[in-house]
Amino acid sequence: MNHNETRTLWISIFAALFAVFLLYSYTQEKSSQLTRQFGAKQRVVIAAVDINEMQTIDETMLQIVERPIDFVQPSAFTNPEAVVGMVALAPIRKDEQVLENKVMEPGPLTGLSLQVAPTRRAVTIPIDEMRGVAKLIKPGDRVDIIAALDVGRGVNQRREVKTLMQDVVILATGLRVVHELPRLYELQGRSEYVRNLRADTNFSTITIEASPKEAQDLIYILSTSPASLFLTLRHPSDHQKSTLPASTIESVLGQVNPPALQQGIRQPAASPAGQPRRGR
Repeated sequence: MNHNETRTLWISIFAALFAVFLLYSYTQEKSSQLTRQFGAKQRVVIAAVDINEMQTIDETMLQIVERPIDFVQPSAFTNPEAVVGMVALAPIRKDEQVLENKVMEPGPLTGLSLQVAPTRRAVTIPIDEMRGVAKLIKPGDRVDIIAALDVGRGVNQRREVKTLMQDVVILATGLRVVHELPRLYELQGRSEYVRNLRADTNFSTITIEASPKEAQDLIYILSTSPASLFLTLRHPSDHQKSTLPASTIESVLGQVNPPALQQGIRQPAASPAGQPRRGR
């Protein structure tokens, strides 16, 4: 490489560096100008896709961007974790800021259907203090459902207690729904009163989640003997299921061969007199 070629190369490198410097200076100047004109930027949560009305929002539907403070709406969310699990009260279009007045916690106003898992059903059961663990249950708890039913007819009729369902999730107690803020707005005269539902025991029904077959069996029992269902409360981490035999008066008393069962056992017929028994 001769002297002229070397000089040309250095001139080209210097020109390229000078162009990069001018471009950087221009962008910094424009950024400072926009900052002076519109103010500093702030992180805000926007919709990454179109969100339909009454649709539950998950993390894939949200995106965080930076917008000038003057263009961020006062009620816009800045933390996406605060929006996940909410329900859209109105359609939210893509790139639109997610506002507090357009979403809410799942509850009676958004309907219970959003809480029911796919392929499952919601069934309401009447309870009282004795059958409902003194009403010390709340949405999200898990219970076992036990039925006390009369089986058989006439003199053979007897009471049996059988565990029908285990590890059942409670979706609602009365109007209080799982994942809902535990408060209720009521009117007392002309003033509004907020009632705390954490210790509320005025409910007389619970709503559980069941399979279609379990729901059908429960409705049959409710239509024939609605007061025969009882609840037992489980620890939140206990999901074990076991097969339990039915309880009867004989099993409670520890009788091995209940008389009612003995009556149903047929004795082998005796051979007629004078006739020899057949050999094997």
